[in-house]
Amino acid sequence: MASYPPVRSVERVIELLQCLNRQPVTTLDELHRATGLPRPSLVRLLQTLIGKGLVRHAPQYGAYYVTSGVLALSCGYHSEPRIIEAAASVVDAITAAVKWPVALAVFDGDAVIVRYSTISQSPLSLLHSSLNMRLSLVSRALGRAYLAFCPPDECRMIVQSLRQSTHAEDQPVHDAAALHAMLEQTRAQGYALRSKDVRPVSNTLAVPVFENGHVMAAIGLTWFSSAMDTDAAVSIYLPRMQEAARNIESRLNAMGVGASPAASRVAAKALRRKSRAGLRKRAAGSPDDTADT
Repeated sequence: MASYPPVRSVERVIELLQCLNRQPVTTLDELHRATGLPRPSLVRLLQTLIGKGLVRHAPQYGAYYVTSGVLALSCGYHSEPRIIEAAASVVDAITAAVKWPVALAVFDGDAVIVRYSTISQSPLSLLHSSLNMRLSLVSRALGRAYLAFCPPDECRMIVQSLRQSTHAEDQPVHDAAALHAMLEQTRAQGYALRSKDVRPVSNTLAVPVFENGHVMAAIGLTWFSSAMDTDAAVSIYLPRMQEAARNIESRLNAMGVGASPAASRVAAKALRRKSRAGLRKRAAGSPDDTADT
């Protein structure tokens, strides 16, 4: 039993984070109903969490969602996430065999973020580390591999969100025809390549990793452009990368407790609902309007 009464403000923050974790995106009204906290208090708590990098506000949807920053709260718990546990030895084996570094990235709101990399095992890398690097969904191979293979509704929602981005590597999202052609080509060939306009000194070949038919991540192999041309790299490494993706999928299935096939559809539907609700709230002068940073 605790020696002192609990600190109510801390309890409120924990309750708020728990509520935000229950679904992909959550509106202020939903948070109010779920927690019973006054809306002004919720706005202050959300702004604090946004300032600490744990929550992000999506004004176009009138909603809030947790960021990858919440993972830092579990750093002391030494159990690897499922996707990393399933993938680590598989991608390690690729680098051991071909020497080039391989990275695994997962979706994180408006980008993919590198969660595992074999750079430390590779003698052929331009970087010391790529862990936690955020990569564009429309210019980087890992991002393209995720975006092209997520469900159509989710893809449309992501593209709509990216149109608000000011990041230089996200600007191709405004060329709808070129973006559509890139995504169609990526789906047809089963892999993605980095945009030629981004770091031409090297290139990356990326493939999606699925679980129960839902794209969970992407793995990508990077090589020096001076060492071989793109066609040669694809010919040599694509079969190995696709085999690795299938191996990771098998490991995920064997581990169990995975994503349902409808996970992305649920997220996309949630985003559409929040988008409509957000428009109504902004028109009515809702506090959601004032919580942006």
